[in-house]
Amino acid sequence: MKKVLVFGVFDGVHKGHLNFFKQAKRHGDHLTVVLGRDKTVYRLKQYYPVRKEKQRLKEAERVELVDEVRLGYMDDPYKIIFEINPDIICLGYDQNSFTEDLQKKIKGTNIDIFRLKPYKEKTYHSSIINKKNVRYK
Repeated sequence: MKKVLVFGVFDGVHKGHLNFFKQAKRHGDHLTVVLGRDKTVYRLKQYYPVRKEKQRLKEAERVELVDEVRLGYMDDPYKIIFEINPDIICLGYDQNSFTEDLQKKIKGTNIDIFRLKPYKEKTYHSSIINKKNVRYK
């Protein structure tokens, strides 16, 4: 079985996310989604997701393409990679958080990394959809 791993906030699953999951699933048999914790998102973006992590977790679990959903770690975002031990990590077209050092962090493993294509990025992007509802501290 080929395991695929994706990371993200997924703040309200929309058509762009569904397309992302579909592209990722094409790379393997088992798709695991790791959601960024609320505090981690705030640390990186200076605002909280509109939906709290438990709600985002439930929404992602309802997606049929997704086989497993987990919350990431706040102390070490790379730690979960070694727990899941995927064959492939798929990244979003605009995903930058934790990706700069990703290649170094997984050095010595057989994990392949693929950058996926956008899907109507000017329409289906959480920052556009959730713009009016962002939660600041």
